[in-house]
Amino acid sequence: MQDVTLILGGNRSGKSSFGETMALSKNARPIYIFTAQPLDEEMHQRIQIHKERRKNRDWQDVEAPLELCESIMNWDKRESTILVDCLSMWITNLMMTTRDVDAEIRNLLSTIKACSGEIIFVSNEVGFGIIPENAMAREFRDHLGLLHQKLAATAKNVVMMIAGIPVIIKGKNEISENTKGFEK
Repeated sequence: MQDVTLILGGNRSGKSSFGETMALSKNARPIYIFTAQPLDEEMHQRIQIHKERRKNRDWQDVEAPLELCESIMNWDKRESTILVDCLSMWITNLMMTTRDVDAEIRNLLSTIKACSGEIIFVSNEVGFGIIPENAMAREFRDHLGLLHQKLAATAKNVVMMIAGIPVIIKGKNEISENTKGFEK
């Protein structure tokens, strides 16, 4: 089983903080690959809040709004833990270009199989809501949901964050050991 963790949850559920705690609990250099783009002032501020939270830690920040697979391959080392935050932004970014989203997802899954280090993915769970009224939102939900299913099937660990509380779906013992003392 691939050394992959998938952390899902709604907005402000504590996904990123939990992923950071998990990555820092490893005896490995933490690599933070972020997919958000500061296209407006509000998003710029959100990115700064995430960076500020990691400021005094030994993180290597990597910006990869589109080139996620290449970034993972470039930073993958047995002695590193990669945290990707987040897959939902990556899917959004892909959909805003002319890229083939399904091909990019297949490429990501192949890339993960070739990795030697640990990878932690953070993503929004959007499947609990109502069916969106427009085609693009439904397409986004479908791409993301299928990506989550494929990642969860091969992942060693799957966690659902609810109101800052991790609910372990898969890999209970290892996650509990690596996140003792997690507080949002």
